[in-house]
Amino acid sequence: MPTLNGKQYSRRELEQRVGHLSQVAGVRMLELQDGPEAGVRIADVRSGSGLRFQVSLDRGMDISVAEYKGISLAWRSPNGDVHPGYYDPKGLGWLRSFPGGLVTGCGLTHVGAPCVDDGEELGLHGRLSHTPATHVETKTEWTDEQCTFGISGIVRENTLFTHNLVLHRTVEVELGSSIFTLRDTVVNEGFRQSPLMLLYHINLGWPLIDEGAELLLNATSMTPRDAEASKGVATATSIPAPVPGYKEQVFFHDLEPDSGGFASALLANKKLQLGLFVQYRQKELPKFTQWKMVGEGEYVLGMEPANCLVQGRAKERERGTLKILDPGEKCEFLLRIGILDGDAALDQFIQERNLR
Repeated sequence: MPTLNGKQYSRRELEQRVGHLSQVAGVRMLELQDGPEAGVRIADVRSGSGLRFQVSLDRGMDISVAEYKGISLAWRSPNGDVHPGYYDPKGLGWLRSFPGGLVTGCGLTHVGAPCVDDGEELGLHGRLSHTPATHVETKTEWTDEQCTFGISGIVRENTLFTHNLVLHRTVEVELGSSIFTLRDTVVNEGFRQSPLMLLYHINLGWPLIDEGAELLLNATSMTPRDAEASKGVATATSIPAPVPGYKEQVFFHDLEPDSGGFASALLANKKLQLGLFVQYRQKELPKFTQWKMVGEGEYVLGMEPANCLVQGRAKERERGTLKILDPGEKCEFLLRIGILDGDAALDQFIQERNLR
């Protein structure tokens, strides 16, 4: 049975108290109307626990605005949820329409720095976040005494004579829960082998990140990306107040999965007594990148599970680590993103998963 306002309710008990379930939770379809955001379809989701998030249907089904009990969770860039028609695929043009948001998808055939691979010019982070979903469906489904809200759709990346990858995405949250799941299945529907690169760019912002907040991991090692990151190794997982003139630092962590094969990362804010965690199957997503950008106005922490690093497809191919999908082959990914409310919930999660 769902728990709402600290009490469990059966379906019948809840229906006795509301005119419609949308009084406390549900999925509502919207369309943005102003400026570069005009025409972008949004699925606005409320779980009834205080968790609210928006799925940007024309942006690869990214998770855009997100909040918990009125507290913002995600960093938002000045760009907003830019319509994909404004996408600039060359070089660093991706940044002109990067909205931030809770989860931005990077891929499907390229992630990371611009490069040239196998004769193909590739811009930053690929096309996934700028591709509209088709066959979008929503559901409100009771099973026994539990209600689940869901949004599903298909995102295709194809180029004549090269790639034909299809992403099937489902986002689900249970009534009264502060945890949502993101299930992705990528299928090679073409007749040629295709690279598969996928990264979940999870962007946390103020007030969740603030001076004194910490990124907690069960990591066996950490590697700075470059000389700039090497300067911040000692304080990599600590969040300071905004720093004038800060230059981004990127770290690669090797996380230790639990007995079920899931790796965990937690941003803990003890001042707010609040945390946000991500759990994911490490078998399909063996890499974890931390993006630390704590400059003025660009005050964001990125938690980025992926099947690759962020140095571009050419580097992955050179290292022999580039994931290749054969014709007809598929790969499945599963993430859980959730909120921990209160010191007791934070301490229990940290202890059970040996985070530090």
